[in-house]
Amino acid sequence: MQLKELLSAGSHGVHTRGKMLEVKSSTGKLLFSADDHEVVVGAERLRVMGAEGAVFSNSVETPHVRAEPFKELRLESPTRALYMEAPKGVQIQAEAGDIQATCRSDLRLESKDGEITLDARRIKLLRLPEGKASPTGTRQTVYEVCVCPNGKLFLSQAGTGSTCQISNNVCL
Repeated sequence: MQLKELLSAGSHGVHTRGKMLEVKSSTGKLLFSADDHEVVVGAERLRVMGAEGAVFSNSVETPHVRAEPFKELRLESPTRALYMEAPKGVQIQAEAGDIQATCRSDLRLESKDGEITLDARRIKLLRLPEGKASPTGTRQTVYEVCVCPNGKLFLSQAGTGSTCQISNNVCL
């Protein structure tokens, strides 16, 4: 006869071997189950206490991710990319603070079929290159934002008409 299931408890811990393991509350509610195909945590909330958080080797699916009150929530992929996908959209909202996106190279906002809307009282475009000013025009501190055929933006000192056509090397 072959032993199929084993449970031992001792000073070194609890060890079990079997096809499935279930842990239930005193009311019969499933708290934890495990078999060869999946592990289920049935508690209302799963808390990971380790300083490094939780590490997943593949994808994660959940309807809700939340940090503890007054703690930061970090979603991080230190060596690869981080993807958030949803068929009906992804919304990022900060009720009482800023949203900041920082990257080492290019930051791209792309809408395949719609539009990109910037809705604010002020929109700042810092460090735009300045086109060459016309030597015959009067110098003012009013600028117009110009768009190159390749999509690059640059500033040009405003004149009585558009000054975006002034020859410069910004668009090259």
